[in-house]
Amino acid sequence: MASSVAELISEKIDAMPAGERRAAQTLIAAYPVVGLKTVAEFSQQAGVSSPTILRFVARLGFQNYPEFQSALQDELAEQLQSPASRTTAPPSQLPASTAPILEAVLENIRETFRHLSDRQLADIVGHLANPRAHVFLVGGRFTDPLARYMTAHLNLIRPNVTHLYGQESLWNDRLIDIGKRDTLLIFDIRRYQESLVRFAEKAHRRGATIILFTDQWLSPIARFARHVIAGRTAVPSAWDSSAALFVAAETLIGALTRKLDADGARRIRAIEELR
Repeated sequence: MASSVAELISEKIDAMPAGERRAAQTLIAAYPVVGLKTVAEFSQQAGVSSPTILRFVARLGFQNYPEFQSALQDELAEQLQSPASRTTAPPSQLPASTAPILEAVLENIRETFRHLSDRQLADIVGHLANPRAHVFLVGGRFTDPLARYMTAHLNLIRPNVTHLYGQESLWNDRLIDIGKRDTLLIFDIRRYQESLVRFAEKAHRRGATIILFTDQWLSPIARFARHVIAGRTAVPSAWDSSAALFVAAETLIGALTRKLDADGARRIRAIEELR
């Protein structure tokens, strides 16, 4: 599977001049809709010139703006797919064994980590390492188990970790506890959950740092996120796979455990003594 436009941006943004970086950030903040507008509209929204937009598109590897828009249109079609639409393939096109799914999952993990830089990982760990800041985690219908899994580990190595569960009204009740020092980790993959988008916007307005785990097509929550981990999720199945995001979460858990080092070890020993 070819890299998404968002993945191409992740690969190249560090080498972009300031104007192209603004174009990239504008696109990610309203992905992919801004890129489907005219060059003039895109440039006006990004606050840069039209030639800057065209240089940005060329840097991503596209021959021209229509080719760039065609790639975004293809992504949008994939983003809007549902499990029902992915079950319409004729039997001859369905995998006859588990091998294709296994290979797709392994490739998803490789591609996810190809776009997850050491710098981004270190920045995220830095947000999670402050024991005085509160860390909140929440996920959607199929991704909340990832939030619960990560919460269980974080609770062992640092204080002030809360998993937000149940109905949206219960999450909103916790907004009073979310402030500028705090971090909110959200897991959201296609088809994106409106309740999570609403909650992310409210937490963003309260100044929380949002870290988003999503797919390569990017949840709308990306426009509120400080950091976005875009994992590959597509496999030859009616259902998306969260395996790459699971491994990314475990990578963060391991990196944070190393970062906290003695403090984390003392906390684990204290918890064991209380059992």
